[in-house]
Amino acid sequence: MTRVIPTFAARFQPRQFGWLVLAWLLASVWGSVVQTHWNLQALVGLGLDIPLGLRVQTTAQDLLAFGPIYAGIVAAGWLPALAIGHGLSWRWPAWRTVLLTAAAGAGLIAAVRSVDAVAPMPAFIDATRGWPGLLLMAAGAALAGWLYALLSRRA
Repeated sequence: MTRVIPTFAARFQPRQFGWLVLAWLLASVWGSVVQTHWNLQALVGLGLDIPLGLRVQTTAQDLLAFGPIYAGIVAAGWLPALAIGHGLSWRWPAWRTVLLTAAAGAGLIAAVRSVDAVAPMPAFIDATRGWPGLLLMAAGAALAGWLYALLSRRA
């Protein structure tokens, strides 16, 4: 049992942390942009005209205001999920990329659903109210997990 921590520390390289941060930023930006345009599209569905300039401005504002909050949600989901993914990948190294990709997507879904369970409103992020929006945001997390798996393998 005491061998677990030294084994993990020996396998984890500083460069992997950099790739993890890059992937985390990708997942965070993806989710923030998706939720912004999900909300804007809902307004268009109500008959509002939203020109491209306003879409870009709103996206930038949401990246600054909502982005850090969403990045925290991604991190909270990824921490346990990617730890499990790494643990399983040591046992089945041929499945490393698939395991880390799936862990990143599943971790995001678990984190979002956990936030929704304690938030006072029905859904903290409107795009995640239903499965289509939640899966679109999870796709960004999974893509980022896939990128991390590929880049960190070469580290």
